[in-house]
Amino acid sequence: MKLKKIIYAWISKTFMDGCSNYNSLQVRKSCRSKKQARDKFKQGGIAHAQGMIFFNPFKAVKFAKKYGFPLVIKPNVSGFSRGSHFPINNYQQLWKAMFFAKCWWPFTVVEQYLQGHNYRVVVANGQIMSVLERYAPFVIGDGQSTIEQLIDVENNTREKMGLYPCMSPLQKGKQTTYFLKKSGYTLTSIPAVDENVTLFYRISLAPGGVVEVIEKTTLPEANQKLFKQVLALFDANILGIDVIMENGINQDHRDQKVIFLEVNSRPYLKMHNYPRYGKAEDLSAHFDALDKLEISQSDIY
Repeated sequence: MKLKKIIYAWISKTFMDGCSNYNSLQVRKSCRSKKQARDKFKQGGIAHAQGMIFFNPFKAVKFAKKYGFPLVIKPNVSGFSRGSHFPINNYQQLWKAMFFAKCWWPFTVVEQYLQGHNYRVVVANGQIMSVLERYAPFVIGDGQSTIEQLIDVENNTREKMGLYPCMSPLQKGKQTTYFLKKSGYTLTSIPAVDENVTLFYRISLAPGGVVEVIEKTTLPEANQKLFKQVLALFDANILGIDVIMENGINQDHRDQKVIFLEVNSRPYLKMHNYPRYGKAEDLSAHFDALDKLEISQSDIY
């Protein structure tokens, strides 16, 4: 038991800095894999993508033939979008994504993909704590500057805003140039005014993704009820819920396509203090309430 605590402390410090720890071991165990989340969503009647976990890659190919593209490939156990690839639009991309995902974890998930708005909704103690919209790395054209120059301007803005303790600068290396090439761009391309140029597919902080604070009061009552239902479904004190909504979180979920992706029992709350867009919220009241909870086996993985 002592060794487990030492190992868990090392895991928390090395890989989970900035993540909360307000759920019991039982709840955390129930949220570790994508399959567990999908099974719970199905049990609670929560909209989610058709998906499956596989070891044999030919099962994913069979899944693609049945459900078509676009798809998502991701490790069954991971965090911070590590090893995730989307949208996958053909079999060549599928094979490549499976190879890299299995570098993270041998058992892999394939799911249907929905093009829409990507959100992290944190629900705690039966209340909506915070809502963030998440964006892949991008720049906006001004009709005069190259993509490389736009990257420099954006990175300078992030530095002035003090985002780098949490966010990352936009990259100009091989990863970015390769992705731009697939979209018909180079670093010397000059995007039109207000043209949005995506620099990498992954909606994650590491490659330069950012977040925007969404005012909680703008969520329709039906949406708030739905997210609270997910929290109750997992019997958790707090969850970071990842969801894609076709038209946006400010529209009733019953009037659009919605896919719940997964839940995070130790959500990364640090990023809520470093939004690129919108104003960071004062979440101290929520933390005060959470700090008063007695958490069973919080120091065991």
